[in-house]
Amino acid sequence: MLEDIKILNEKETRGGFGEGILEAGRKNPNVVALTADLAGSLKLNAFIKEFPDRFIQCGIAEANMIGVAAGLTIGGKIPYTTTFANFSTSRVYDQVRQSVAYSGKNVKICASHAGLTLGEDGATHQVLEDIGMMKMLPGMTVIVPCDFNQTKAATIAIAEYQGPVYLRFGRPKWPNFTAENQDFVVGKAQVLAEGNDVTIIACGHMVWLAVEAARMLAEHNISAEVINIHTIKPLDEEAIIKSLKKTVCVVTAEEHQVNGGLGDSVANVAARNCPVPHEYVAVMDTFGESGTPMQLLTKYGLTKEHIAAAAHIVLARKGNIA
Repeated sequence: MLEDIKILNEKETRGGFGEGILEAGRKNPNVVALTADLAGSLKLNAFIKEFPDRFIQCGIAEANMIGVAAGLTIGGKIPYTTTFANFSTSRVYDQVRQSVAYSGKNVKICASHAGLTLGEDGATHQVLEDIGMMKMLPGMTVIVPCDFNQTKAATIAIAEYQGPVYLRFGRPKWPNFTAENQDFVVGKAQVLAEGNDVTIIACGHMVWLAVEAARMLAEHNISAEVINIHTIKPLDEEAIIKSLKKTVCVVTAEEHQVNGGLGDSVANVAARNCPVPHEYVAVMDTFGESGTPMQLLTKYGLTKEHIAAAAHIVLARKGNIA
């Protein structure tokens, strides 16, 4: 299966969101877009041109935007709020908790420029805690698609999904490798490659790097199972348990703090069902800094080489336990 995974092109995942919300708007007249002065960055221009009466420019007032979105749901609208991930979560956490999550409002919180790959804007904008913050809110669905095509599909799918959603995507051009017209199922993991020796579970930009790490491991006759967990919550526990019982060790890879993200969600499932050796590839309790995406991923240990090295470590741990 690894040999079947090929790069179609390189596109920004935020571009997938832009195309997705336009398609969602065409399918459902209740879809409304709101932004906090970042229409261009969130690729909303095509939506605004086609549906000018369904676009609200809130200005640099993110808390107000969340409140307006919550209110729109009362009239049956499906609001998509758009800004950088840091401003979608940290800046407005009280409003998201009280007006959206606690109230169970059908708001789609769409967050671009997440993680280290935001790049040169630096630590103040590189939110690395958002998955943990959002998944802890009762009733909040958390989705982190891996490429342009999957982000587009997820953006379309959440319009028909009832309840609050946090959709996280990124800034840079990135390998686009999943099917163009895929069906996106919230809460269903995607097994990209089957393997017997080690499970590699990743989300977002790290999924492509996990695929490349699996290819590196194959050169050493190590068979890696690669799973794209695009939905952090609700988590596909069945898929995780099935894989861990087969390989008996796991590496998780995420563009997020080591605490509170995908890795901890997987560890929770494993601890309750099938405890196995587990290595994390994540940001190790630190803030980011300014740099190019690849400079930062390399410095903070989030590359295909780091994933492969973690796999060797966890395989050695499995051998010692056996």
